[in-house]
Amino acid sequence: MKLNFTRYLYAAVITAGMLGLATPASAQAVITNGSGVALGVNTTGNLNVSGASVGILPYNSSPYVGVAYLTDFTGTAAPEWGDATAPGCLCEGWGVSAGAIWGGADIDAGGTVNLTVDSFTSTASTATSVVHLTSLPGLSITQAYAPSLSPSLYADTVTITNSTGSAISDIRYRRVMDWDIPPTTFDELVTLQGVGLGNLIDSCDDGFEQPNPLSPCSGIFVPANTNFVDAPAGGADHGASFTFDFGSLAAGASKTFTIYYGAAGSEAAAYAALAAVGAEGIYSFGQNSGPTGGFPGTPATFIFGFGGVGAPPITVPEPASLLLIGTGLAGGLIRRLRKKA
Repeated sequence: MKLNFTRYLYAAVITAGMLGLATPASAQAVITNGSGVALGVNTTGNLNVSGASVGILPYNSSPYVGVAYLTDFTGTAAPEWGDATAPGCLCEGWGVSAGAIWGGADIDAGGTVNLTVDSFTSTASTATSVVHLTSLPGLSITQAYAPSLSPSLYADTVTITNSTGSAISDIRYRRVMDWDIPPTTFDELVTLQGVGLGNLIDSCDDGFEQPNPLSPCSGIFVPANTNFVDAPAGGADHGASFTFDFGSLAAGASKTFTIYYGAAGSEAAAYAALAAVGAEGIYSFGQNSGPTGGFPGTPATFIFGFGGVGAPPITVPEPASLLLIGTGLAGGLIRRLRKKA
């Protein structure tokens, strides 16, 4: 069913988006792709802001928007916005390091550290943040959020630029989120994949992790740097953290990669969405811990993926493999991991 999203946005915001007008540099933004996915973007490029000004009020996040999806979460046969990162803790953020210097932003996990905002612009469907490290002004980070080729996903195109005049030997980037999946908010099943691939050097299920790329990531329910599916058995409150090492960045050079945020109506649809945008095999899914959590992942499988980070393209499991995972294989894997921890 095609939904009329103008009901959820004030007329002024819709008009601005249609005309391509940008909001002032001081404003946060809640943006929507018109296909049931909305993001709340701060001026510093991290997520989780109030959606009250544009009428997007997730029923489970009072009233914040991080990564929101419009579907029937509560079985009322009417769609409502549900949010996957804002309830309970505004813990979604990022950090960049250059050698021993770092800066980043995560509202409830350290706040804003060593960042200066250069500009922030937005329309009804896009938002772009440009910042630099306060103590290293020549290192800038641009994060441009826009709808992707898949209606299920937003793309955050991240560009790290070295204008210091000298090469920087060690550029790292961390992105972390606390999953809070409706309708079982604070009690979700999480999948994390990509260990050992591409530029990924550290990952874990700690959604409350500081965004500092120089600090090790600690696992909560699963040991750090472990691939896992639908963990933990029975559900619990955790998230996903990924840290990348991009090596040296020459003077005047840039590194660009993509982060994907969104949701789909099932796990199979989530895999299809990542494949459609050419995402790589480094990703996390967040699903409810009720009877439809895990596979088939209805009414929503929330998505956090990456592209341009040196990993192979995502491998989409065959339907039979998804069914095996959903009927107990994953639970056995997690039990084995816990025994090793």
